Amino acid sequence: MIVTLQNLIEALRNELQQYGEMLALLDHQQELVELQGGDDLVHSISAIDTQSAAIQAARSNRQVAQWDLAENLGQPRGSAFAHLVPLMPDHYRPLVKALIQENNELLLRVRERAQENHLLLRRSLEKMQQFITTLAPQDHSVPGRRDEDSLSAIEPGPCLYEAII
Repeated sequence: MIVTLQNLIEALRNELQQYGEMLALLDHQQELVELQGGDDLVHSISAIDTQSAAIQAARSNRQVAQWDLAENLGQPRGSAFAHLVPLMPDHYRPLVKALIQENNELLLRVRERAQENHLLLRRSLEKMQQFITTLAPQDHSVPGRRDEDSLSAIEPGPCLYEAII
């Protein structure tokens, strides 16, 4: 039982660390958007994708540890922490409760920051679309050309991007 609890605690700590790293990446991305750091912004998106995979792996490991604990406590595999924590030895409960609470709070902060960044990126894309639209000529003739028959109309092409919603 002790090894199972230690594995769960380690998994919760790792998950917490991954959320913390994601929050740091999202903070950095927000700075890049505000500073209009083009290439760095592309790299930040890649780093966030990589960190997202690390979070998924940490969650998966924590879930396996949670299932192992449930099994050791004679509970169904999908038992929630609210059901498992009271069945743990007394001296482990405060630490496990604190780690669960910290994970939940940090996950909430990560979600909020990701939504903020999404909104910032969306606004940035909308501004770029407005800029591109201003570059599309309203007059479809080419200035300086005398042979009107050989003129081809310049029409704006399809939208270069669609905003992520």
